[in-house]
Amino acid sequence: MNYTIDKENLPQHIAIIMDGNGRWAKAKGKMRAVGHENGAKSLKKVVECSSRIGIKYLTAYSFSTENWNRPKLEVDFLMKIMLRTLKKEFKTFMDNDVRLNAIGDLSKLPDNFRNELYRVMEATKNNKRMMFTLALNYGSRHEICRAVQQISDKVKNNLISVDAIDDSVINEHLYTNEMPDVDLLIRTSGECRVSNYLLWQIAYAELYFTEKLWPDFKEDELIEAIESYQKRERRFGKTSEQVK
Repeated sequence: MNYTIDKENLPQHIAIIMDGNGRWAKAKGKMRAVGHENGAKSLKKVVECSSRIGIKYLTAYSFSTENWNRPKLEVDFLMKIMLRTLKKEFKTFMDNDVRLNAIGDLSKLPDNFRNELYRVMEATKNNKRMMFTLALNYGSRHEICRAVQQISDKVKNNLISVDAIDDSVINEHLYTNEMPDVDLLIRTSGECRVSNYLLWQIAYAELYFTEKLWPDFKEDELIEAIESYQKRERRFGKTSEQVK
């Protein structure tokens, strides 16, 4: 595949909200489970493509804290798909030098899924090309509350002073403390909201919304999103003249 992207101006960290599996299946007269299965195939292609072109961090919103409110049958099927995909794609991670990571309250995940997740994370921990993170039982407000609690406990025990609390201290207490802030946030399916996802980390991210449903989002769509990112001027509060 020929890319027109500038390899010198890649987003370091891409975050994705993978939306539209259910609508994709409904439009084809199929069960929602079929949409989730095809969504997993799209994710594999995006992981491989991201690694190949030089993206260092890729984070996928796989299961939110609110997703537990879905019908139990669908939740159970989602967990089975993710477990099966982990086992199936272990070779993909190794072949592409990808380190698997996970963020969120993993204690609430089914034991068999959590154990396999930890196994693959441990087995890929020395891979260097890209860190691929699954956001599982993740909610950004919960993450921020957790960070506040941890910092407050340290203040209470005189491990840190109130005056010392700054951006870097908060970053250290987030699930994403090993990653840089998000440069590009992609959401599929035409919805234009961030849905409690990486609220702190996307403070200066470029947002990219596409009508494509997630099972239809493949390598070409990822490249289009990166091309859009590269056409934007990232000022971080400065003027255009200062940036140039």
